Amino acid sequence: MKRTSHSMRRRLSFCATIATAGVFVAIASVTLTAAPHAVQKSAHRAAVHSVAPLAAPVKTYGSKSAPITFEAFTDYQCPGCRALYEQALKPMINDYVASGKVYLIHHDFPLVMHQYSGQAARWANASAMVGEFGRAEAALFDNQASWETDGNISKWVSESMPKADFERVQAIMKSCTSPAPQATTPDADPLAKSGHGCPVDSYIAPDIKMGFGVPVNYTPTYIIFYKGKKIATSSNIVTWPILKQFFDSLLSQ
Repeated sequence: MKRTSHSMRRRLSFCATIATAGVFVAIASVTLTAAPHAVQKSAHRAAVHSVAPLAAPVKTYGSKSAPITFEAFTDYQCPGCRALYEQALKPMINDYVASGKVYLIHHDFPLVMHQYSGQAARWANASAMVGEFGRAEAALFDNQASWETDGNISKWVSESMPKADFERVQAIMKSCTSPAPQATTPDADPLAKSGHGCPVDSYIAPDIKMGFGVPVNYTPTYIIFYKGKKIATSSNIVTWPILKQFFDSLLSQ
């Protein structure tokens, strides 16, 4: 797993490892009563043109009215985050998100230890601004082993969506030449090095700060809410059948 320092003063370290399903169930069975504190982004898709003003990126799947909310803090270059996406989130989107049972929210938590994580988050957010977040996220995780070797993220993003949409994404990314925001310490300003030239950075930075407040000690970290109440916070990587079984237990209450 990717782990942040417990004291929040050290830089991020270890890579994500796959935990057993039994550990997840044990963690998920502890019910808490705190209301969700994360600010959910609008679920409405909006058309974006190559000129200002730009719409806020929509990084959610499904309906806000779903009984279960699943908030995930991930890094596109994190192997554990890819495993969670491929083994659980992708089938969940096609099943319980599509049927209105789960509302999925993505939060960016690009780690400084990963050379291209911040830039990948930029491409995902720019894609979200034109209503193509789902395709871009799938492309980033599906092809992680390729773009993390050379940083050629645009190749895979371009192949994931219609040409006209990618041209709009390119227009947004044109000014994103400074270092991208990444998670370092809770007191650090994620925009300190990136400045304010890139229009998507102002959406990545709040996700990073929100993650430190959870706190995100590992990536991936996800929080599960049922009817507005926090049920569990975990960093374990599980398959969709196990996660579905847990969701079914909530929905049967």
